[in-house]
Amino acid sequence: MNKKIRIKDIAKMANVSVGTVDRVIHKRGEVSAESYNKIMAILEKTGYKPNLIARTLGSNKTFRVAAVVPDPEQDEYWKMSSEGIIKAEEEWAEFGVQVQLLHFDLYDKNSFKEAMNEALNAKPDGIITAPIFHQESIEFFNLCRAYEIPFVVFNNNIPETKSLSFVGQDLYQSGAVGAELLHINQADPGTYAILHIYDDIHNSVHLSEKEKGFKDYFASMKQCKVISVDLNLTHEATLEKELNDLLSNPELKGLLVTTSKGASIVSNMLEKHGKNGIRLVAYDLLQENLRYLNKGVIDFLINQNSRRQAFIGISQLANFLVFKKDASAEYLFPLEIITRQNLKSYLNSGAH
Repeated sequence: MNKKIRIKDIAKMANVSVGTVDRVIHKRGEVSAESYNKIMAILEKTGYKPNLIARTLGSNKTFRVAAVVPDPEQDEYWKMSSEGIIKAEEEWAEFGVQVQLLHFDLYDKNSFKEAMNEALNAKPDGIITAPIFHQESIEFFNLCRAYEIPFVVFNNNIPETKSLSFVGQDLYQSGAVGAELLHINQADPGTYAILHIYDDIHNSVHLSEKEKGFKDYFASMKQCKVISVDLNLTHEATLEKELNDLLSNPELKGLLVTTSKGASIVSNMLEKHGKNGIRLVAYDLLQENLRYLNKGVIDFLINQNSRRQAFIGISQLANFLVFKKDASAEYLFPLEIITRQNLKSYLNSGAH
């Protein structure tokens, strides 16, 4: 079909005015049944597609999006997410997309509730968030559906909420990959630990999914002992003691730290304690993590790319709102494994 066909060509074929064709295509104004049927038949026959970009640019319509994310001042990982959202807003601004950034305390459920309430009260056209508080997120997503507000989630998914799109990684597979990186070329029996350094582990589904993948990888290996350790960030003395006890275990072969911020805490103590053959796998290209990677304290980093996750999340929502395009139910990022050897080339590629 001729993709360059114009509205005036359609009008000539249907023997009607350009204005009549415009009303049919854009579904506005009165058109007789005879003219409507004739124009629709020609549109189907020719495969005509309206120029959505031009139409949107000329409409002056505004699409308001509320982005509810953790406070960037609390964690470098979430600072990257806010940067991704700001970059996406800049790219979508010409199409009328406006983003309201609402931050909440990473360790406070009530702060999350307040931010989500503010988002809902603003009656946006769409919402994007990282649902790190499981139960509280479900409650608000139920309200989003009741108010018919489409929402996109990134970083971690809550499948039962039926979001417009999830942008992130397969967290179960991520845990399994972390386990494999620890176990490669380690034939001797030993202990492998997965560490959650967080504030509310039982409400953090993204951490438990990583743990499932980690444990399932080792499930058939009877010579490998697997332990899970939950450490509270707010109890520094207890955290330090438990870490020291763990690192003093002569059977310990490897550690997977599931939170990006926790990696620097573990790396610092492991460096003081001495590696002693203990392999360390952590997450994300934060400045401290890169420093410990270059020093050889961290052996592998699994990059979750929070900046790009947030950017793609906004783009998924914007495409749906502006161009009525169906969003991908799952937009899964690859599990990028970063070492000292490929770090420089990866950073130079701009992929992050």
